[in-house]
Amino acid sequence: MNEQAPRRPSKPYRRPKKDPVRLLAFEALRAVDERAAYANLVLPPLLKKARENSGFEARDAALATELVYGTLRRQGTYDAIISACIDRPLREVDPPVLDVLALGAHQLLGTRIPTHAAVSASVELARVVLGDGRAKFVNAVLRKISRDDLDTWLQRVAPPYDEDAEDHLAVVHSHPRWVVSALWDALGGGRAGIEDLLEADNERPEVTLVARPGRSTAEELLDVLGEDSGLPGRWSPYAVRLTEGGEPGALDAVREGRAGVQDEGSQLVAIALADAPLEGADARWLDGCAGPGGKAALLAALAAGRGASLLAAEKQPHRARLVARALAGNPGPYQVLAADGTRPPWVPGSFDRVLVDVPCTGLGALRRRPEARWRRRPEDLEGFAPLQRGLLREAFHAVRVGGVVGYATCSPHPAETKAVVEDVLRGRGGPAVEAEWVDARPLMPGVPALGDGPDVQLWPHLHGTDAMYLALLRRTG
Repeated sequence: MNEQAPRRPSKPYRRPKKDPVRLLAFEALRAVDERAAYANLVLPPLLKKARENSGFEARDAALATELVYGTLRRQGTYDAIISACIDRPLREVDPPVLDVLALGAHQLLGTRIPTHAAVSASVELARVVLGDGRAKFVNAVLRKISRDDLDTWLQRVAPPYDEDAEDHLAVVHSHPRWVVSALWDALGGGRAGIEDLLEADNERPEVTLVARPGRSTAEELLDVLGEDSGLPGRWSPYAVRLTEGGEPGALDAVREGRAGVQDEGSQLVAIALADAPLEGADARWLDGCAGPGGKAALLAALAAGRGASLLAAEKQPHRARLVARALAGNPGPYQVLAADGTRPPWVPGSFDRVLVDVPCTGLGALRRRPEARWRRRPEDLEGFAPLQRGLLREAFHAVRVGGVVGYATCSPHPAETKAVVEDVLRGRGGPAVEAEWVDARPLMPGVPALGDGPDVQLWPHLHGTDAMYLALLRRTG
């Protein structure tokens, strides 16, 4: 009679450990995916709740923020690597599983977290949010990924540059191929420039403050922040750049609305419109697409210093309320109106300066909204085009003869920038307008590499700003 070997006792079940930092990062990624939310809107309330309920410290918040934004920025690269480690198409993997894998991949390839800690923490997260079965799958994939560093993986999963330059750049720098192509067309030049731009899109942007004229100064903000937390802006006289230790919400000037958070490129656009040469009256200004209020607040402050008034119009009522909040306390006269700039209630020809910062694909702000690169599609360009042309055409109707119109957009895509202006000037899709270009370059003194003019294109890798576009035009008839 054969004797059977004694059975090994099974391991007792171990309850998975909840890691609040990684669990919060996972929740943020799920919100971005499931609700089409933006990380910059989802993350702050999650962090606030964690500080109140879980004792989150500053380092916990910093790690959670890095995990969310780093994973979103590098999603394309990580998808290619994960795809090489599994035996099925990526689309067949459940999105929550992909989020855990991408978080793990970022810890392994994009941070200094030790390999064993990155894998074990990701597997524990998988056990909590996915269950033991799928946690084993996560463990197997991440162990494969951990065998090589990022450069080695890129050599393996990205096609050679000489064979397919756009696809190579798309994988290496984690942008959709069509976005790489569009940015390259807008930028021109060879490989170095586009690689610098794509790399800049994947860097964490500085937080920049604006001191609203007549209410605060850059010097005041710098004195409060101190040398360790604040630096002067590069180009705008009202800008202050925060270092990693700076916290805008801790400043009285920000809480009181005397200063705000605003990219330096947006500041330059508002300043250029305000400083454009003008003959005759300069009493009434219009921001025709004012939400959420950053440019409107700066324009209102500049207008107040000259005895002019600002009308800030925004179509969406909830965004109009944000504009009103941004302008509260402005010393000069202003009005906030919930109004559609393509069907305006104001009298034609009643303004001296008009700005329309039109809705767009946002390809110029991918540093701040990394998920937008995966959410946008080429057909979105056609969807925005009629609105952009309509808003610019109505801006010309709103300004008096001799007045100045500023057309701005946070996109460098040619279809959203110069093509819109030229279509309106030439009467494509509507009656032509009589206007002349105003050279915007002298209105940004000291800023290099502004192009051939008369319009201006800012770039993250050249100017440290969002990729803002500005065309200034004077109505002649």
